Amino acid sequence: MKARRGGPRVDLSRAVRDVGYEVIPFKKTADAVRAHVPRDVSLTVTASPAKGQDATIDLAERLAADGYTVTPHLSAQLVRDRVHLQDVVARCRAAGVRSVFVVGGDRTETPGPFPDALALLREVHDVGHGFTRIGVGGHPEGHPSVGPDVLLQALRAKAALATHITTQIVFDHEVILRWARDVKRQGIDLPVHVGVPGAVTRQKLLRVCGGLGIGESAKFLAKQQKMFWRFFVPGGYHPGRIIKGLVPHLGRDDNNLAGFHVFTFNDLEPTEQWRQRVGSLGG
Repeated sequence: MKARRGGPRVDLSRAVRDVGYEVIPFKKTADAVRAHVPRDVSLTVTASPAKGQDATIDLAERLAADGYTVTPHLSAQLVRDRVHLQDVVARCRAAGVRSVFVVGGDRTETPGPFPDALALLREVHDVGHGFTRIGVGGHPEGHPSVGPDVLLQALRAKAALATHITTQIVFDHEVILRWARDVKRQGIDLPVHVGVPGAVTRQKLLRVCGGLGIGESAKFLAKQQKMFWRFFVPGGYHPGRIIKGLVPHLGRDDNNLAGFHVFTFNDLEPTEQWRQRVGSLGG
């Protein structure tokens, strides 16, 4: 999607209408999705050690049966072995799921045969997956346990086996833009979807900063008190604050920014209300 001369308000509307939502596989997630999310919004289902890989596929099957376009996470830490992966792929195929997002995942007490996302990606291709879209993660602020050179090499290797990149949450749009330009200069030529939080509560957003490895973003906000309060006072945060800073750069030749991916943390109703308002009014 290319930025147009008509101004960022028009492009913001289109960018917001095109976002996808990420949801967590809780007991009532499917009901919440049906109640609040239109079927033209694509969905991604996370995977976590607490729920296991199969819970992700269970929810993906239910949502696909309801008419949604669904992308389940495949976690290197949660796929037990090649047989388990073959079963996951077969279930996705039977459900009409044609897209997956491959992550390393949080370390478990019983390591399996796939130490990281790259190892699982290679196995996904080896079993003859049939997926049309395969996503991998991007880290504009780096990773606490991996150096920048190693992280870049890993992204380059994964990109050769993927169709797109989705970033972790970063609150500073300038950091995202610099990273996207650097990735493009390094020859990694995949579309990049920027991860942003949905219209979540102040308390939940603070927990996100503390628990998802985005410490530099938290530091960025803390250093800039005015921006901190603009993001975190009740009712003060909405995803458009990050999106507006990047919309003018979508489709430019110096980066591969292609759109946005909304981490809803299952706050689906307020996030969809925000998307409808901005998508229809352009503000």
